Amino acid sequence: MTSESTQPQPSYDDITGVHLAPADAAELAAIRTPLHAAPPSEEVTDILPRVFGPAPRPAAETLRDADDEISAAYAAARPVSDGELSSLDAREVSAWFGDHKVLERVSLTMPAGQVTALIGPSGCGKSTFLRILNRMHELVPSASLAGEVMLDGADIYDRSRKLTDARRHIGMVFQKPNPFPAMSIYDNVVAGLKLTGIRASRDQRDEIVERSLVSAGLWKEVRDRLRQPGGGLSGGQQQRLCIARSLAVKPKVLLMDEPCSALDPTSTRVIEETMGELQHEVTIVIVTHNMQQAQRVSQQCAFFLASQGTPGGIVEFGDTDAMFSEPQDERTYDYVNGRFG
Repeated sequence: MTSESTQPQPSYDDITGVHLAPADAAELAAIRTPLHAAPPSEEVTDILPRVFGPAPRPAAETLRDADDEISAAYAAARPVSDGELSSLDAREVSAWFGDHKVLERVSLTMPAGQVTALIGPSGCGKSTFLRILNRMHELVPSASLAGEVMLDGADIYDRSRKLTDARRHIGMVFQKPNPFPAMSIYDNVVAGLKLTGIRASRDQRDEIVERSLVSAGLWKEVRDRLRQPGGGLSGGQQQRLCIARSLAVKPKVLLMDEPCSALDPTSTRVIEETMGELQHEVTIVIVTHNMQQAQRVSQQCAFFLASQGTPGGIVEFGDTDAMFSEPQDERTYDYVNGRFG
């Protein structure tokens, strides 16, 4: 297997959203070989322990307790019901890169069980704001921020809260599909269980894989080839595989940063249909430059704008249909009608 383990690696892996020691990062990089150089797909239980160490095994006298623990973890990984959906509330959020202020006191409520679209021209702070919502912004060495991000009334930036907890509850799907190319489709879905410390039996993993792929709209297309490499899927299928990987750990909120920008119209339609079905399971926040897409998929919309030399902020927020048909601000009207941006 081709490996780049001798090259220095960053301690944070933006694909998995997990902090890694340099040696672990190098080992994980070795796993992500190009598809043509990849060995036959291996079980995730064979690959990941080499990076993160073997999972502790319970002694014989504690097997019943271990079974209870597995069952509880698996139950926690099931999709939430409509009555348990979570809201996300940003309060007076400002952000800087060094001395450059990029966001100015942004407050936005993202309602539970709805799709909220963030629109606006490039450079207005949409993606920065999205990354703040699951604590990715703070990983940039020069970055800083002020304000609060409340998930179900609790600040995810509270000193008592772990970074990994925020990542587990608030998942991210990136602009470019990023499955583990050498891992099988099956292993890609369950990789998040290992990375977040969720233990599950083989039968439970099988059910999680099926449920996650069904939710991501991919199950019917791949159910007969789960052991084939995830890197062999089409671009649209890879993006849905990444959605399934995020859903496997049962996030409360799913963030999507221009998830369709690199996809063809057919794949885009499938992703949009998937979002419509997922909003009954998880709260969604999406950044998009496609005004028609924002109208199709979202119930709430926030228009970001940054004037020359000033930080980005929200010009207008509200019901999507109302914002596109009867915007309250002239700048919103001009943007959604294509007069600038």
